[in-house]
Amino acid sequence: MKKPELLVTPASVSDIESLASAGADAFMIGEERYGLRLAGEFSREDVGEAIKVAHKHDKKVYVAMNALFHNDKIAELDDYIAFLKEQGADAIVFGDPAVLMAAREVAPEMKLHWNTETTATNWYTCNYWGRKGAKRAVLARELSMDSIIEMKENAEVEIEVQVHGMTCMFQSKRSLLGNYFEYQGKVMEIENRKEQRNMFLHDEERHNKYPIFEDGNGTHIMSPNDMCIIDELGEMMEAGVDSFKIDGVMKSSEYILEVTKLYRNAMDLCAEDEERYEEQKDEFLEEAKSLQPDNRPLDTGFFFKETVY
Repeated sequence: MKKPELLVTPASVSDIESLASAGADAFMIGEERYGLRLAGEFSREDVGEAIKVAHKHDKKVYVAMNALFHNDKIAELDDYIAFLKEQGADAIVFGDPAVLMAAREVAPEMKLHWNTETTATNWYTCNYWGRKGAKRAVLARELSMDSIIEMKENAEVEIEVQVHGMTCMFQSKRSLLGNYFEYQGKVMEIENRKEQRNMFLHDEERHNKYPIFEDGNGTHIMSPNDMCIIDELGEMMEAGVDSFKIDGVMKSSEYILEVTKLYRNAMDLCAEDEERYEEQKDEFLEEAKSLQPDNRPLDTGFFFKETVY
């Protein structure tokens, strides 16, 4: 059975060495000026160092440029892509066609991963972007297991699927929290709000707390639970899904490391002996649950339920 790539989002350059040793095959990093909902902020210097460290361990680095770009940032794209080419980035993750057009001019050999978070819901669209130059499609989080497998069977590009972590339920380009507090004259209270981990939208009726993540790309309301399918990897691995992603946004470095180790063990066992994996998958799930804070239960996202819009 083919082993998918294990893709992890580190919080800092210092995490990469330990995550590589823990079994990560690739890392997605970036700067919030160009990328959405990153686990950590990576300056240009950080990007260069991260690539150097990862390549020393024969791991790959993908750089996020999947923000929504307005006219004022278009002129910057060529320079940033040229920088990533010079540093040896293994791929650029994009959603906006402006990035694809700039990459064609500046770095035509650069591998591109199409990632719009929500619109990769059928294999025709994945193949459309593949024919435009993308080598990978990052599937929407709202797909069932059956849909994912069908898309992989018909895709002309690599397929990446998130298997663990938070998912984004809502995004606004506006700084909603910032604007609200500013209106109340409380600007200083939220000066470092993007560094906080204690902002929630509280749904008392359903007893849910939705984490709020605010950065230079606006306001993001995240899922109340963490997705986890460590006990349901077999079908996707049999189907040949190319990459499993652990999203570390709003997680500690320690948490990301332990989850990476856990998925590495589960994926290796499933690839080598699926029967043993089936016997032990409940243990993997229990270990994953033991890593969770009390306010972040695990669920299987939309893998086994109908998507309701």
